[in-house]
Amino acid sequence: MILIKLRKSFHLLWAKPKFSLIKQLLMKIKFLFSWFLILILSLLSSKISFSQELAPGMPILEDYGRKAQIILNDSDSLKIFGLRPDLSIKALFANPVESSKKSYEISLLPVQFNMGYNSKRPYGYGGYGMHNGRGFEQYISTGIYGRLGFLHLQLQPEYVFAQNKSYQGFGSDYSDKVLKDRFHYWNNNDRPELLGKGNSSRLWWGQSSITAKFGGFESGISTRTIWWGPGQWNALTFSGNSESFPHLTLNSHRPLKTFLGHFEGQLIVGRLESSGMNASQNENLNEKYFLPLDEDWRYLNAVTINYQPKWVPGLFLGFIRTFQQYSAKRGKQFRDYMPIFEAFQKKEYFQNGNSVAFDSEARDQQATLFLKFLSKKAKFDIYVEYGRRDHAFDWRDAILNPEHSRAFLMGFQKLVPLARQNTYLQIRSEILHQQESVNRYIRYEKLGGRTSWATHYQVRGFTNRGKALGSGIGTGSNSQTFEVAIVEGFNKLGIMVERIANHQDFYYRAFGQDDEMLPWVDLSVGVLANRQWKSFLLGSQFQLVNGTNYQWQSDPASTASFPKGKDMLSFHGTINLVYLLGVNK
Repeated sequence: MILIKLRKSFHLLWAKPKFSLIKQLLMKIKFLFSWFLILILSLLSSKISFSQELAPGMPILEDYGRKAQIILNDSDSLKIFGLRPDLSIKALFANPVESSKKSYEISLLPVQFNMGYNSKRPYGYGGYGMHNGRGFEQYISTGIYGRLGFLHLQLQPEYVFAQNKSYQGFGSDYSDKVLKDRFHYWNNNDRPELLGKGNSSRLWWGQSSITAKFGGFESGISTRTIWWGPGQWNALTFSGNSESFPHLTLNSHRPLKTFLGHFEGQLIVGRLESSGMNASQNENLNEKYFLPLDEDWRYLNAVTINYQPKWVPGLFLGFIRTFQQYSAKRGKQFRDYMPIFEAFQKKEYFQNGNSVAFDSEARDQQATLFLKFLSKKAKFDIYVEYGRRDHAFDWRDAILNPEHSRAFLMGFQKLVPLARQNTYLQIRSEILHQQESVNRYIRYEKLGGRTSWATHYQVRGFTNRGKALGSGIGTGSNSQTFEVAIVEGFNKLGIMVERIANHQDFYYRAFGQDDEMLPWVDLSVGVLANRQWKSFLLGSQFQLVNGTNYQWQSDPASTASFPKGKDMLSFHGTINLVYLLGVNK
């Protein structure tokens, strides 16, 4: 009894503010000791393994790997001809320290330090779970890689700090109808205005995994980032926008050669979490309009396959399908654990002339098709991806009405050789369209709309911890990005311009027939500069962002005949530092 009382007293004492500070200090010391231990273990080996695979979307390295796909002349290399850039050490660096031929290895992983800053409002996407909110943010990651026979272990945790400063968000001075329209999308999604209250930090397993490789196949458990599809800045399904999530994986770790050509693929089962945050910064609005998030986690099942026909070198054809469902809703049959193998037609799930029973299972699915073509001779690649969320009733419905609940992505990259050896003019661009199509005129009353990309009325969107798993530009938003730069190896100097039409589905639902209300469009121009000093890489991106008609605000002088909105000019900047331990450059 005395011990129990002492234990309770200790917990009460520990909860007091004074001792809470001590607890935070001890947690920070534990964090620093963990990183120190990783570095000490890493330094036991001065060699770096060819087998290391760096995270997709990794700043500087992803861009370099994508250029390498259309510059290198070794057309027999399977990995170079994979759909995504090959981010293995062997592919990225011509002369790394040779890997040990022993049955075991231990080696270093790059040290990555990313910093971001937004002056007045959130802007940006990507960052492996960085909030991209207002204020200062930082991301730190490094670790070790080990191999014992066919077993591969990668321990690469991530640490993210964010200020989460409040900002001028969606206002409360709109009509009740407009407020309901805004919360219609917040209540079908989990993408709050703020991802934390004040300063926040999180230490996560990050790019860690333990897998077994047999031939061209790999299987295991992982928390590494997944990027599916051909996109450069965005993706319709998975990208580096959100924090990674735990998953079981069965995948090819290199293209598999068959008599028809080469195949790549991955099948995963994962766990997604909610943000735990209310949608608006205004708690009065939340109390009136916001539907609280379900605390349950979501079960994810997804598959992708892409194929390179041997008759058309450089052509890739691919397919992606995903299902998510709250775990409490999932049954115990095979179809509940692997819904990706079920029929596409909605009519297959009808019982007694309706789909009420199937809809009560609260599943959210989406599927995409993509194509990419690259030519090493022309130093050019082009790609397109089309996705659909809502089940078509049958194949006839799918063919006759491809516009329903769809999104698409397209882009290209071209390298023009310059007079200086190994120097190129890089021109690249991408268009992402998530806004609902003209179907809103046919299916929904008064342009209301319903099925925005990556939203769902039961499962609250295709997100993890409050950030979209695919594109991070915003629900129902569209973007056009254009970049031109002079590149030489890892070195780069260029400019980019970007246009983002924000939350177009909400705009047309709430203001579509109001001549005085103008859409909120972000116009930005930025400078890009990357530089390499031996094993040290520095990348930077600085943008001025003019939010025209920011948050759909009207200027006091605005009239129906001469509409005028309020603009907001802000600054967005990122600095990325990478130190490639163990690489001879």
